[in-house]
Amino acid sequence: MSEPADLAAAAVLAARIEEFVRREIVPFERDQRWGAHGPSREMFDEMRSRARAAGLLTPHILPDGRHLSHRAMAIVLRAAGLSPLAPGALNVSAPDEGNMYLLGRVATPQQQRRFLAPLIEGTARSTFFMTEPASENGAGSDPLMLKTTAVRDGDHWVISGRKWFSTGAQDATIGIVMAKSGDGATMFLIDLPHAAVVIERSPETLDSTLSGGHPVVRFDGLRVPHDQVLGESGAGFKYAQVRLAPARLTHCMRWLGACARAHYIATDYAVHRQAFGKALIDHEGAGFMLADNLIDLKQCELIIDWCAGVLDAGNPGITESSMAKVAVSEALFRVADRCVQVMGATGVTRDTIVEQVFREVRAFRIYDGPTEVHKWALAKKIKRDALARGGQ
Repeated sequence: MSEPADLAAAAVLAARIEEFVRREIVPFERDQRWGAHGPSREMFDEMRSRARAAGLLTPHILPDGRHLSHRAMAIVLRAAGLSPLAPGALNVSAPDEGNMYLLGRVATPQQQRRFLAPLIEGTARSTFFMTEPASENGAGSDPLMLKTTAVRDGDHWVISGRKWFSTGAQDATIGIVMAKSGDGATMFLIDLPHAAVVIERSPETLDSTLSGGHPVVRFDGLRVPHDQVLGESGAGFKYAQVRLAPARLTHCMRWLGACARAHYIATDYAVHRQAFGKALIDHEGAGFMLADNLIDLKQCELIIDWCAGVLDAGNPGITESSMAKVAVSEALFRVADRCVQVMGATGVTRDTIVEQVFREVRAFRIYDGPTEVHKWALAKKIKRDALARGGQ
């Protein structure tokens, strides 16, 4: 399929998704089964069954197994992001979407049949065990600080250590574990739940969209067969980059949709709310904030499309995805903050989804790499490039 046709088809699909999200998923936003650690399993399964019945489950993967292009994904995932609940319902949420991408590119055919196929079908859920507790000075933004170990024992590996912010781990049946082996970092595919994988607790966090929370997990000598090594032993950091650059961008796509909806809600409020003799939007203090929102939303859309084009051209997109992640997460936080401000007291209530979008997007400035870490990496590249040029 040519790129224009691909994008046109994505626009048609996105229109179907938007209509479905507004009709079927938005009502769940007031469901009492949605708690601090995301929707309950019952609620999650009910939403997902509706997506399946509508023929919209896992829309980013085509029937022949190919992924949509990244530019097409941007159109589809923005529509899916209109409700914080919809990405999970449609099976395009983190961490499953990123794990599908990684497995599609690194896993063996046998591993794909066992681990990838159920994810695509929406019958399994997954988690990605990489981040480690800050209290133990483990790997966070600096993956080289990895402390979880994997020791070869015949035809098995024995994994020991602790992880946290293991998004979705409470409900996952598939896990990808990053551990330090003798030849570097190695990724392993594991079945869950398992007696040697202990969920210690699930911290309360700002965000509450992702079912399964962000638990602290302990590996008590977990034995993993060698044929469940993902890719090559010692190549874990290389594979992490395969996953992380596109995953940063899909986060941007989904949250662009959420913040666009928050903007629509705030705009509707400002058009109809009267204060000091006229509609709120006619006061420059409110109207200019909404104008700034419109600018930020368009800039986010454009930088996402630019970075998606880089990835579609076959480039790793490490630098470009860092730039996009910083620009989009910071701009969308401004958008969400302005929406709350325009709506005043209503904006801080849970009468609309705006309050939650504000909380979720605040967390996004940290998830998948804090803004400051990405800027630090970009500054190092600027220095390398300047020294390579040898002058002006």
